[in-house]
Amino acid sequence: MTEKEKMLSGEIYDCADIELITRWHLAKRLQQQYNAMDSRKREELIAILNNLLGSQGSNVWISAPFFVDYGENIHLGSNVEINMNCLFLDCNRIIIGNNSGIGPGVHIYTVTHPINPTERLPENSLFWKSFTAPVAIGNNVWIGGCSIILPGVTIGDNVTIGAGSVVTKSIPENCVAVGNPCRVIRYIK
Repeated sequence: MTEKEKMLSGEIYDCADIELITRWHLAKRLQQQYNAMDSRKREELIAILNNLLGSQGSNVWISAPFFVDYGENIHLGSNVEINMNCLFLDCNRIIIGNNSGIGPGVHIYTVTHPINPTERLPENSLFWKSFTAPVAIGNNVWIGGCSIILPGVTIGDNVTIGAGSVVTKSIPENCVAVGNPCRVIRYIK
């Protein structure tokens, strides 16, 4: 099993693996190009995203600056808007459904590390030991600004996450959820 396969399956993996670090550097170059591009140059922006992201539907808008780990593990539906200063640590899949909006400063993490320091600190490596879990965000979802979504979280369709929330567990569909930790405060009919 390759280190990339381990990463995507949630096993401990080596972040310094040549395949992973090569893609990481490419993603940094592409995000730098995207973030520096004139926002009026729509076709050029889409071309960069086509090389950076795993997939995107129609009518996707990402306001710069936008930051990723690999980019290729991010899959966006149609009519998705991502506001500025978002950070997606896509060491596993991040899937965002159709008609969804991500507020400014939102962080989505798919990567974490062992709790025990003797387990997370490797010998002779620049990087901590890491493992991952995917994040899935449904259709018609609004994630309020400066929210944080942790690894393994699924957010159902038709959900609003209040600004500044820390989403530690999955959220069911058709509701409003807020807080730290994020919890459902009401359902939408």
